[in-house]
Amino acid sequence: MRLLNDGGPVMYIILVLFILSLFFIIKAFISKTKDETHSKKMISLAVDSSLLSLVIGCLGSLLGIIELFDMVEALGETRPDLFSAGLKVSLLTITFGVFSFIIGRLGILVYKWSLKA
Repeated sequence: MRLLNDGGPVMYIILVLFILSLFFIIKAFISKTKDETHSKKMISLAVDSSLLSLVIGCLGSLLGIIELFDMVEALGETRPDLFSAGLKVSLLTITFGVFSFIIGRLGILVYKWSLKA
């Protein structure tokens, strides 16, 4: 929970998208045998939500770096402790976005692999 707070409000958006990706993948697995078109739609939504989490992670990272430079400009000096704290915040969002993207893509890969078998 601490990492979510440290990364700022963007982390919660990525978390929601991550949960949505997992939900869509699970829903696709459940409806795979019953309704193939619904299953494909769920996978398509999982693709979109996982990609969106990656993009929002990048956006959060850029916003964190902009905040860092604003803070440095306001202080007029570059203290290493403040600079490293700002970089940490900006890197948390991109890391969580990439994590969400990879887990979503792995789920999609497993789903597509199960179709071939």
